[in-house]
Amino acid sequence: MRPAHVYADLTPAQHLELVTALHGPWRVATRIVIVLLSASGMSAPEIAELLHYEPVTVRRWITRHTRDGINGLPDRPRSGRPRLGSPTLGHRIHTLLHTPKAWTTARLWRAARRPEMSLRTFYRRLREHARWRRPRLIAKGDPDHDTTCATIQARLAALPTGSVVLAEDETHLDLLPRVRSCWMPTGLRHRILTPGSNIRRTIHGAIDLTTGAWHHHVSVKNVSVVFCYFLQQVLDAYPDAPVVAVICDNGGTHHSGITRRWLAEHPRLLLIEGAKYSPQDNPVERVWAGLKHHIANTAPATMAGRVRQAHAYFRDRSTEQNLITAAPWTSPWLPEGFGQDFWPRA
Repeated sequence: MRPAHVYADLTPAQHLELVTALHGPWRVATRIVIVLLSASGMSAPEIAELLHYEPVTVRRWITRHTRDGINGLPDRPRSGRPRLGSPTLGHRIHTLLHTPKAWTTARLWRAARRPEMSLRTFYRRLREHARWRRPRLIAKGDPDHDTTCATIQARLAALPTGSVVLAEDETHLDLLPRVRSCWMPTGLRHRILTPGSNIRRTIHGAIDLTTGAWHHHVSVKNVSVVFCYFLQQVLDAYPDAPVVAVICDNGGTHHSGITRRWLAEHPRLLLIEGAKYSPQDNPVERVWAGLKHHIANTAPATMAGRVRQAHAYFRDRSTEQNLITAAPWTSPWLPEGFGQDFWPRA
């Protein structure tokens, strides 16, 4: 009985690892395989496609073997002086960079046991393994994140027909301009005037996770009374909905005594709090990011001008744009397929 055919099942990472090894530490063996495949009758393009080389490279190694034999397949000695630093310098740099620290070129040079090279040469070696960027701050996360999200999905799935589901969040609007990188003419750096003292306002915002309808309110302070006033606005916007579910974070105003008493008086509004330290779950965060990008590098003279910027931003956006920006279907709050019936019925 003939044995069953067996085929290798490679992931993309495993395939890349093998090809890298063929072109790296096993490149001399690969050149021997090139010669053997050519002797068996395969053409240069066929060999190149099989071993992930260019046909001109395959022909070069066949020609070198024909001229020099097997001694012509290893790498030839390179001209010029050897590279400064030990062969393991790159590995040491790579290992050091895996430890979060305020690494500079000089600090890395000292931590790498002061290799005998200038800081400029060490910088060039460093650029082979790293790039200069700021670290990213991340929330510490909620150990009960998955359980909380599963509970939210179950509560949303149990809502009566015709209910409305919104995501809510707050952000601050500062008179002090937010500065972002942008293109500028060579030799010119734009200057943005700062106010004598900063003024801050709070924006409460909520988006309908099915239609993309947007609601917002600007206030002087983020207090429970204002939060309840905003919830009343949202509730009034859907008078026919049996339940208006609002999903928010764990802010102090969301579970204060004033808010709890207001919710008890308005049973039609269901307030659901998400997992702690998980702002990435809230689709409204992406709406705030778009607003902050819109007003970046601008300096209105008064706080009223800054507020008008925010109102104009939301007024000029359609519900479709709001949905695209918020991308609620990526949130773990929602059940699978919730609100994704994008095709209108005939």
